Parts: sequence; structure tokens; C-alpha cells
Amino acid sequence: MEGEGKRLHPLTQQWAKPAVPFGGKQRIIDFPISNCLNSFIDNIGIVTQYRSESIHQYLSEAKTWSAGPRAQRGQTLLPADRLGGEGYIGTADAIFQNIDYIDSHAPEDVLILSGDHIYQMDYAPLLSAHRKSGASATIVVKNVAWEEASRFGIMSTDEDGRIVDFAEKPAAPKSNLASMGVYVFRWNDLRRLLLQDAADPVSSRDFGKDVIPRMLADGEPLHAYKFGGYWRDVGTIGSLWEANMDLLDGAVHIGTPEWPMNASALSSVVHFSSGVGAQIRGSLIHQGVTPRGEIDRSVVSIGSQIGASSVIRDSVVMPHAKIGKHAKINRAIIGEGAIIEDYAIVGDGADIVVIAPGERVKANVYMAPAFDRIKDMKDRIVGAGKLDQPAALLTIAE
Repeated sequence: MEGEGKRLHPLTQQWAKPAVPFGGKQRIIDFPISNCLNSFIDNIGIVTQYRSESIHQYLSEAKTWSAGPRAQRGQTLLPADRLGGEGYIGTADAIFQNIDYIDSHAPEDVLILSGDHIYQMDYAPLLSAHRKSGASATIVVKNVAWEEASRFGIMSTDEDGRIVDFAEKPAAPKSNLASMGVYVFRWNDLRRLLLQDAADPVSSRDFGKDVIPRMLADGEPLHAYKFGGYWRDVGTIGSLWEANMDLLDGAVHIGTPEWPMNASALSSVVHFSSGVGAQIRGSLIHQGVTPRGEIDRSVVSIGSQIGASSVIRDSVVMPHAKIGKHAKINRAIIGEGAIIEDYAIVGDGADIVVIAPGERVKANVYMAPAFDRIKDMKDRIVGAGKLDQPAALLTIAE
């Protein structure tokens, strides 16, 4: 389980990866949770391990999804430390160690999601298709660029959508049909498989490396479900920056009346055009921010301060950051609560510069790109009803 969020360092110094801010007001974990609530899924288990207190703090203090027909219901925090031992070894082990929790809900199916993906999806048609197919498991898939295929779980299917081959991050992929890390399992089948996997001394306790290959080898019926909307894994600095830019381009929408993110998101006024006393182009400026200077194609988050005559281009300013006068920020991510003093220069427009949460960049200091922070700049770019029985969800909040 890629739990420590090393590829999002230094943004994950204080926060778990799913608790990293996105889009000015939300955090990454808002997406899978809102997907569940908007799909009328009532029982949600949130599995946490690394920096789990940051997820718990956010969910308790944000008062999200607290009003209306999609009100917060049945969310249960499942931190690894409550169980003792050494924590969760892998994604399959995280589900295995919470068998009692799932059993208590007696679900027909279990929906398993990652906590660090940006997308909006109604899971009701997925569950309906899964049940209609009679599959033991259904994997949500999307075609990716061939040059990116080796970074995903890749599968091949027959004409009926049944999965006939699966390889986790293959060096020479046979297809470009990639797993989105969204699984539906028939619970009785998954429970049996998890017990078998736990008894295997050589298993790494992972769905992609162990459980799914075992299912294929045993002839279990596995089906693929194609998703046609926007989806992005934001596990790297480059992919997080790109997803924020996609928001500016209109590929991602947050807090629409048809798909609410939380009770307070719709009350936040944002602007994509020029404001009084500033030159603003193609940017998202959240309520409470007083923009001054020039802001071009950037996301400026709630509670941030922008000093007079500063220039911000192609950047993400996270919540409560303070930018002084005459500062220049170009192709950067300014971490939550960071301070950029007067006349400081961050970035040269070539590669992404990341300023850590709470970090201070002093006046007249130039911050160049930190190449060791952005080794993996290629992103996983893959575009963009009520249930008769609620399904339990375990969000792997890594």
C-alpha cells in the first residue's frame, strides 16, 4: 500500500495524501466520499494508516455533507492503530483486518476505492452492471495512453467484457485497458479469498499483485466496467498540479447543484474573470481572498492573501498561504499556510516548484525548481439511482 505519499512530498509532511488540498477549498478525499453519498451508499468505512489523525481531524472539523438528502450517514473511521500489531501490510490486508466490520453490515457487495483520485462517478450503474453480470468481481477500467500503460494494472477482456488477462504494472503491456483502482466484489467470494490470501506466506497482501491474479488462476468470473468520464490519480506533484489546471479548463467541476461536494462548497463564491483592482485571467479565486496584482491561470485557495503588485502564473496557492508585495510566482504549488515575503521569486516557469506547508520564503530570495522532488513528472492522464441494498465501502486513505 503506497501509504506514505512520498511522491507528494513535501505536501504530505503534515497531511495524509487524501487530506492534501485540491481546487481551492476541497481536499482529495472529498471526491470518493461525495461519489458514495451522491450514489446513495450509506455504509462507508474509511481505512487510514499513515498520518491518519489528519484525515480524522478534517472529517470531524469540516462538518462536510451535513445537510440535505445526501447528508453524512454511516461513516466509520478504521485506523490501523486501533487493531494493534504492525498496521496494514497491503490493500488486501487492510480489508482482511476489517472483516468483522464488513460482516456487521452483511452486504451483498463491497465497493473498494482509493482515497487519492480526482473523479466524479455514480456508482449505482456500476453496482447494477456487476450484479447483472454475475461476476465475483468487477473492475472499473479506462483506456490510457500506451506510453503510460506500464504504470497501471493492465487487463485484456473478451467480447463479453470478461477479464481474461491481468498484469500489475507490466514492463511490456499487452493492452492499454487500465484499472482505476475501483473494485466491486461479491462479499462472500471476497471474504473467502482474503482468508486464503492471509494464509499464504509468500503473498504481499495486495489486490493487484495477489488477489486478482489468484482469482483469474482459479477461474473466478471477473468483469471490466468502462468509465468514460474524467479521472486522474493525483499521487505525484505533477499530477496534482495538472489536475488543478484541468479544473481551470473546465474538465473537473466541484460543488455543482447536481453533484454536491459538501454542504458549504456551494456557498463559496469563485471567480474566473477579472476582479476589482487586479488583473485576473482564467483563474479561480475563492471567497475571502483579496486579489491584487496579476493572477494568470492559477488557483488561489480560501483564506489566502495576495500582496499588491505580485504576479502569479500557472500556480496553485493552497489555503491560508500569504504572499507579500511584488512577489513573483511561476509554475509553483504554494503549500498550505506558507509565507512568501515581499519581492521573493518562486519558480522560473520551467519545472514545478513546491513550497512546503508552513514554509517561509524570505524577501529577495529566488526558489528554483527542486528536481529531486519531481522525478516523476509524467502524469497518469486518462482524460476526463438508489441501491436496493447499501454496499459497504472501504476507502484506502493512504
